[in-house]
Amino acid sequence: MQRIFLYEFVTGGGFLHDGWGWPPDSLLCEGAAMAAAMAADLVAVGAQVDMLRDHRWVRSRLAARDRTGGPDRAAGEMAGVRFRHVHTAEEERTAFGELAAACDATIVIAPELDHALLERCRWVEAAGGRLLGPSLETVALTSDKHATAEHLSRFNLPVPRGWRIEPGASLPRTVDFPAVGKPCLGAGSQEVHFLEHRAAAESWLARFRGPARIERFHPGTAASVAVLCGPAGLFPLLPCRQRLSADGRFHYLGGSLPLENGLARRAAELAVRSVATLPGVMGYLGVDLVLGADPNGRDDFVIEINPRLTTSYVGLRAAAAEETNLAAALLDVCQGRVPRFSFRPVQVQFDADGNCRFESRGIAKVVGQMADHV
Repeated sequence: MQRIFLYEFVTGGGFLHDGWGWPPDSLLCEGAAMAAAMAADLVAVGAQVDMLRDHRWVRSRLAARDRTGGPDRAAGEMAGVRFRHVHTAEEERTAFGELAAACDATIVIAPELDHALLERCRWVEAAGGRLLGPSLETVALTSDKHATAEHLSRFNLPVPRGWRIEPGASLPRTVDFPAVGKPCLGAGSQEVHFLEHRAAAESWLARFRGPARIERFHPGTAASVAVLCGPAGLFPLLPCRQRLSADGRFHYLGGSLPLENGLARRAAELAVRSVATLPGVMGYLGVDLVLGADPNGRDDFVIEINPRLTTSYVGLRAAAAEETNLAAALLDVCQGRVPRFSFRPVQVQFDADGNCRFESRGIAKVVGQMADHV
């Protein structure tokens, strides 16, 4: 039996470190949904799964159960999964290293905020563990949104024109509007704002701490493509449509799949071209795109690359054919095998909490909330 250490930052103790506090609800919901979905798939292929659990998460889920009368599994009980509760940052660091060393492989799900993802990938390497993910070089590059855009631009891939602005620096005169402001090291749409004009940008910069990227806003269809990567090649999964809030904050609300054929083809091709420029790609990477009105793709842009599992995984697994297990496909691609996967002809709607709804021949069915299982 293969033993996998599945680490998810938000529920696994990452926010126990000084200055992190309690995680935003959006990150908490997405993190729990991704971890639960991956854990369930790993268990289904016979793996023993080890996870860390922030003790505060257990208390909060138990409190929710007491209020609603829900099942006790919300507290962290799941067949085939062993949880190790952590109470301090030191406990998280120690337990992480022990599990990374003891298990056959480690999957890290963490935000790019303040290099949290990169730091924990380094912990795996320091423990002598095997990381099922991209090289540290790729994680470092793609964690920085401005550096990623500059890198892709050097390979003639379409990215919005953008400017890196250091803390305290003034707004360059050359910035085009409307624009989007975002942290260079960000995740989960935290601190992302639509900036209609220069005054709005200056106001946002005055409140923001840390290096920022301001990029030209391009309208279009927000999409994402998950790419499985390994020695045998790059294998895009079904492209998804993203649902983002309309309040100028671009909060991630979930998505749907599949995209229409023309959009799906453009999205998959651009995602694979982008990932192909990165050094040492391995495992699961997610590419966020904007697909413009031009049917030939001349208005399409790469927005960012996530070197880790993304929330679209919950929708993709809901659409997967009965014989397909996406965790098995991930393990295969990392072993140098061509992954096998297929999808049913269904329309799937999913939200950031892990709730999925699919429609086939006019019949709608709701698939359970994955966050409740971890």
